[in-house]
Amino acid sequence: MAKILLVSDNIDVKTDIQTTLLNHEIEVCEDELLIADSMQVDTPDIVMLDSDVESVDIRSIYKTVKNFGVIILLIMREKEIPTEILTNAHIFVSYPLNKTLLKSAIFSGLKTKKALNKLALSNKELANSLYQLDVLYNTSSSLSGTLDKNELISIMNEGIDKSLNSNLACSLSFNDKNAPVLYISSNYKMSSRLIEALKLRAVLNYRTATGEKSEIFGIDDIEVVENIKFAMNEYDFEVLNFQKSLAYINVDNKCYGYSEIFREKEFATDDITCFQTLVNQVSLPLKSAILYQEILEKNNQLAKLERLKSEFISIVSHELKTPLTSIKNSLDIILSGKTGDITESMQRFLDMAKRNVKKLARIINDLLDMSKIEAGKMDYSYQITGVTQVIEDVRTNLTESAKQKNLEIKLDIQKDLPTVYIDTDRIEQVLSNLVSNAIKFSPNSSYITISAKTVNGKNIIADECFMPQISCLEGDYIEISVIDNGIGIDKKDLKHVFDKFEQIENSMTREVGGSGLGLSIALQLISAHNGLIWCDSELNKGSSFNFVLPVLKNTNSLQKEI
Repeated sequence: MAKILLVSDNIDVKTDIQTTLLNHEIEVCEDELLIADSMQVDTPDIVMLDSDVESVDIRSIYKTVKNFGVIILLIMREKEIPTEILTNAHIFVSYPLNKTLLKSAIFSGLKTKKALNKLALSNKELANSLYQLDVLYNTSSSLSGTLDKNELISIMNEGIDKSLNSNLACSLSFNDKNAPVLYISSNYKMSSRLIEALKLRAVLNYRTATGEKSEIFGIDDIEVVENIKFAMNEYDFEVLNFQKSLAYINVDNKCYGYSEIFREKEFATDDITCFQTLVNQVSLPLKSAILYQEILEKNNQLAKLERLKSEFISIVSHELKTPLTSIKNSLDIILSGKTGDITESMQRFLDMAKRNVKKLARIINDLLDMSKIEAGKMDYSYQITGVTQVIEDVRTNLTESAKQKNLEIKLDIQKDLPTVYIDTDRIEQVLSNLVSNAIKFSPNSSYITISAKTVNGKNIIADECFMPQISCLEGDYIEISVIDNGIGIDKKDLKHVFDKFEQIENSMTREVGGSGLGLSIALQLISAHNGLIWCDSELNKGSSFNFVLPVLKNTNSLQKEI
């Protein structure tokens, strides 16, 4: 049975229509205002317009009804019909009426109306699905842009609110202190007992997901964060009888929380799918956020331990340096003969003591230098100078040490080397460390070479573990190398030679000892000069330790160079 609105003031037309369409609900109306009200209150399936109606303006009536998506049937009589109505009406019948034709027209109109309604519904569902897909895409993009756990939950809640139009939504998660937080987004404000009921549901839902029999947290432990859209009304327990859907937030197969939505309108299949997808989307970013937070906490702990270690080393080093100076001075006085004659046996043991005091002093100085570097308190006195004098001073200072192993220190220095902007004491410290190591690990009666030459950064070739840093060098540099014929270093160990407290394990290193800080300090000092240090070595064939210092182009570029 169809609901039909007949617009006619002709008694014969009204009678014929009513007697012909006995099985349909027919409302007759001749007033324009009543017609508009009728369309608003109870929209008919078909509107029948009498072309000769005189009590109303047919054009005005047509404009009123066409926006309601109804079937318009035009009863054609004697008057001329406006073109816009002729063009847009769906069904036409002539008067006097053919009853069979009229019934068929009504049947056809109802079929068309049903098809149009179905199409409109499909379009509405399609538009809703497209909108939900757009929300899913935008939510996914937003989730990938943060590693803050609270913000991730907020983005998820916003996506749920946009796509599902829920009356009330709850999400349980945990803050940075692992305390439970219940986020509630509601159309209206909530009674206090409803909030308590939602907190109880949070405890029960979480216990159900985790399978814990004991209470992990209680109602009083939950922090509630409310987002109220309209405060003029208030929800109470009735909201718990709305349609509801629940989805758990799982991270690494463990329950991290859940989201639950309440809605008066029934959920469609697409709504449930969209809701489940939104909740699932947040799982992977949450995993990354949790790992990131754990890494930050570990890094903070490590940084604190590193700081405490540096402070401890600095304090101990200073405490050791004072008595060690006294021991050294005492040994010097004894060895000078001022305290009495020294036998040959005493001389041998006193010399041994002095050597070990010097060795211990070097280790303490290395520890102090490293603590200064790590604290950013190392002092530098840069000046424009050449490197030739520094190299010659290092050879002079270490010649006596080399002679003890019958070693020769050779120089291979390019003539007319350009100037550099350096702290000569620090560069001498680096070079002395490299030459001292070469002396330690070189066989007796061999030689060590110190070379210096100008190179372009793009032409330097080294082991692949150093090439990522070397490939960044640009412009001209002075390359200084210390080359020996010693025990060498295995290729697999090259990348660790500049690590702190690192000594390549073999019988020679155990014999000569050391702090394991010299090369690490050298790395830091060369970096402070905008330079680079690396090593080329082959096991049992010797090593070449090399570092570069940028050539000074002009005095105006000093600030840029350092």
